[in-house]
Amino acid sequence: MDSSLSDVKHVYEEPPLLGNTIKVAPGVFWLRMPLPFKLDHINLWLLEDNDDEGCGWTIVDTGIDTVEVRNAWKQILEERINDQKPLKRVIVTHYHPDHFGLAGWLTQLLNVPLWMPRKEWTQACLLRQQTGANSKEEFLAFYHSVGFDDVMLNKAKGRPGRYSKLISRPPASFIRIIEGQELVINGRKWRSIIGAGHSPEHLCLYSAELDVLISGDQVLPKITPNISVWPQEPQANPLSLFLKSLNKLRGLGPKTLVLPSHKLPFYGLDRRINELQEHHHERLCRTFEICSNPSNGAEVMRQLFNRKLDTHQIFFAIGETLAHLHFLLENGKLVRKKDANGVFVYHHN
Repeated sequence: MDSSLSDVKHVYEEPPLLGNTIKVAPGVFWLRMPLPFKLDHINLWLLEDNDDEGCGWTIVDTGIDTVEVRNAWKQILEERINDQKPLKRVIVTHYHPDHFGLAGWLTQLLNVPLWMPRKEWTQACLLRQQTGANSKEEFLAFYHSVGFDDVMLNKAKGRPGRYSKLISRPPASFIRIIEGQELVINGRKWRSIIGAGHSPEHLCLYSAELDVLISGDQVLPKITPNISVWPQEPQANPLSLFLKSLNKLRGLGPKTLVLPSHKLPFYGLDRRINELQEHHHERLCRTFEICSNPSNGAEVMRQLFNRKLDTHQIFFAIGETLAHLHFLLENGKLVRKKDANGVFVYHHN
């Protein structure tokens, strides 16, 4: 969701055109693919991967599974990736469909392995199995408990099974990436830094030699990563995990070039981390203030997000609202109880 404008320094004024690339560091190329949402794009990364066995490429993140994105990849494959310089692997930062969407298609098409953290792969596989038939009642119960009215509950009926429509069939196996692992790509070491909150084991990759951080969605310029409570884990406290894991990225240095999944590459990582933490502190204070009058999640959401939201944004907004409520709940600042209708109401302790 939007946050206050950041003071980070952007390196480029314009992104690459669809199907084209921009070189952002030695052996590192920037791609951009469209998304069918208000946040209408994702940045992907194509890394040269030359070694003793020959020249090649590594892809970091894949885009959502649409005809437009598949066609853009086909253009890139025709122009860049061939028998002389083949694809060696696909790396995915986390399970969200704009990142994982075409992982199965690309790995099967080019017969290469998928690399990603285990919890992310597992979550992708589990969500692909979720349908309206096997989870609609749980979804409706969850969104009823947050205070959604009949109109929004009717929209919630269409939420189960959406994930499977946005991704290709996941590969049956993968290579696990863990915290602190060093991946050698193009003769350079990229250290894995695992975050949390936005997703279970969000992968960031840092090259000290290039002083480049592929941050995925963990740190974005100008907008805040979505930190949400979802029906699959209704008692989660993702904001606590997110704020703690941000500190893993501190101290890489002011000259670190950050390659985010949305918006433009930038410098000023520590400053942006400070801004993100300050943003959530302000939201927590505002959430606490709202709950001086006992309120359910939907009522808090309408005051936190006092602007017009489309249906897609509303489900992200209620997830973020619950993330702030649960943080305050677990830290003893709020208590909650169910009212006569089975809706959770939050108020000061």
